[in-house]
Amino acid sequence: MKSDFEYENYLDYDRLSMLETRAAEIERMLEEASQGRNPAGSRPSGRVGRGPDADGRTEALINGGRRNTAPSRLRFFRGHWRATAGVAGALTVLLIIVVATAGGGSGPNAAWPASVTRMQSQIAAACQNPDVAAEPSRVDFACGKGTRQVLWVFALLTSGGNPGYVDQVTGRKGLEPITPTQGGDVAWSLNLHHPYDPANPVDSIEVAARAVNNIIGGATLTGSSGQPSVQSGLESSASNCRRYTGSAELTRRAGYPALCARPLSAHGKQALVSDAFRKWMTGAPAQTATDAGILFAHSADPANPQVRKILNSLPGSSG
Repeated sequence: MKSDFEYENYLDYDRLSMLETRAAEIERMLEEASQGRNPAGSRPSGRVGRGPDADGRTEALINGGRRNTAPSRLRFFRGHWRATAGVAGALTVLLIIVVATAGGGSGPNAAWPASVTRMQSQIAAACQNPDVAAEPSRVDFACGKGTRQVLWVFALLTSGGNPGYVDQVTGRKGLEPITPTQGGDVAWSLNLHHPYDPANPVDSIEVAARAVNNIIGGATLTGSSGQPSVQSGLESSASNCRRYTGSAELTRRAGYPALCARPLSAHGKQALVSDAFRKWMTGAPAQTATDAGILFAHSADPANPQVRKILNSLPGSSG
């Protein structure tokens, strides 16, 4: 029994020595990091932030020797609690430095720009207008529950969420990618006040909602001859519906644009948003349309790495 006890104490002593050695190494790394140097051979960012492995190493370092043991072993470790606590504290500081340096704002506290919160409130007001739905199909993707983020996504990509935005090349004003002339035409169908004010964010969003819905669901307009003219939307194509719903089946009614017969899938909604952006912003880079779909799909996950990359590249964001 005595030899077993002594053997266990030797193992514990070796384990503690390893902890103290590691603590000294971490303290050296922290000192070098505080002086702006990259500690040779440390390279923690590629390993510390990888979730289970990092957590496992942290737990092993802090909890080393904390198994249920005989009272004599507990007394042995009580004599060295300062070294163990020092290791835990040093590792915690190291993790904070690594996350702050390598995370680039993509950690759990990452958030959308402040303009998104403002726009969400403005969208809620704009979507009170029942006339934003496409006519006569009543498609209302832009203000639909779970899809209305398309409005602030488009505004972020085209104006940085700034209602005072002015495109110096085209003269376009306001949150959404629509010219004042187009906005004025759409404003009539929304029963808005006249003249239409593109700098008014709620006006701009109402116009944008109706325009997005028309692009997606089509519209029936009165032609110059006085006869109705059916304008097809993105959902009027069987090939598009296969992408959006998994089925090419269409619903057709006299005097109405054709529509996808099946509900949109999650992936299909993302594809639809990208297509709508491309249809509206003629000549916009294909990557920007792809970005619109990504932001839409991850609207509840601002910490997503793809989202952070897109947000960091936005020009003229007002925050």
